[in-house]
Amino acid sequence: MQNTTDTSSYFIELEEKHGAHNYHPLPVVLDKGEGVFVWDVEGKRYYDFLSAYSAVNQGHSHPKIVNALVDQAQKLALTSRAFYNSKLGEYEKKITELFGFDKVLPMNSGAEAVETAVKLARKWSYELKGIAENAAKIVVCENNFHGRTTTIVSFSNDPDANNNYGPFTPGFVKIPYNDLSALEETLKNDSSNIAAFLVEPIQGEAGVYVPDEGYLKSASELCKKYNVLFIADEVQTGIARTGKLIACHHENVQPDILILGKALSGGMYPVSAVLANDGIMNVIHPGQHGSTFGGNPLACAVAMAALEVVEDEKLSERAEKLGQLFRNEIEKVIAKSDLISSVRGKGLLNAILINDTPESSTAWNICLQLKENGLLAKPTHGNIIRLAPPLVITEEQILDCVAIIEKTVSEFKK
Repeated sequence: MQNTTDTSSYFIELEEKHGAHNYHPLPVVLDKGEGVFVWDVEGKRYYDFLSAYSAVNQGHSHPKIVNALVDQAQKLALTSRAFYNSKLGEYEKKITELFGFDKVLPMNSGAEAVETAVKLARKWSYELKGIAENAAKIVVCENNFHGRTTTIVSFSNDPDANNNYGPFTPGFVKIPYNDLSALEETLKNDSSNIAAFLVEPIQGEAGVYVPDEGYLKSASELCKKYNVLFIADEVQTGIARTGKLIACHHENVQPDILILGKALSGGMYPVSAVLANDGIMNVIHPGQHGSTFGGNPLACAVAMAALEVVEDEKLSERAEKLGQLFRNEIEKVIAKSDLISSVRGKGLLNAILINDTPESSTAWNICLQLKENGLLAKPTHGNIIRLAPPLVITEEQILDCVAIIEKTVSEFKK
């Protein structure tokens, strides 16, 4: 007989009682993960189709990353940046050469990396572009999601993100996503005060919105024309998720500033990074920005192993091929059902649009039924379900998951 302290309800009640209620999790308590699978405390196995919001692209508990973590933890975990350590330089060399930049500024969370990029762009604009002090503006897109800090929610238009958190940080201009005319008009009218354009190459949290072909290329060219930095937030879309090492590479765009996080560690440890060339990065001098944990030896060892997995296992190519297969197969499901209206995405970052209003509970209830059938996914923005498995998934497993989705949809009752 199972001990009552080992049941899902026990752990859910613990969180309800002792934790802040800032999340609404699916009612499943996970205890173990390996590859594309996770197991709950009762021992039931599920396909993970969220991948910790694309943090575990390399799969759960990848042995190479686990070994790097354990080996380094037993040797040296943290020094702070008051001293040099034997891992940071090696990591900096690897990541800058892999992504094609001169310098990297290491941080921990994705939100920290976005904040770092904002600070870097502003400092560049005052010291090199010549914008008057405190006048710099950063252009962002509506329905963006860049994190949860006070500054970041200042330029969100999601009421859940910023209601009752003001006063907010000024200096941001919002324009529609995927609208080159709006971007050009904004840059043209005020380029002397605009430091940067900050954009997600694919808006993930908003519902996996993929921009028109050529949008990123043209946006990057507009930024160059008006001497404005092009900042790509690839915290979710980077590290092979969309079928390229970064999503910008689909249009051969090299951002002025690149923001990475999540799968940079394979989900094993908080690691994020801001990459830029010397002409931008060298405006930061000692004492002007930092983090106690940023660039620690443990993070560096884990990140190097995580990047090697992406290269060795050709995860970009796998995501490209299997993402196309997944969307093709889901289109067949859509043809037989009026419950799903469309599928969209790139690589293995995809979403299905449920044929109901965003205010309805239909997508949530479908996810509950998917859970019962052995697949974990979460809705975003009410009627959209994001589907993003670890990139180590096989073709056979993709087809198995499509069968689970088809079964769930065919049996679902509103």
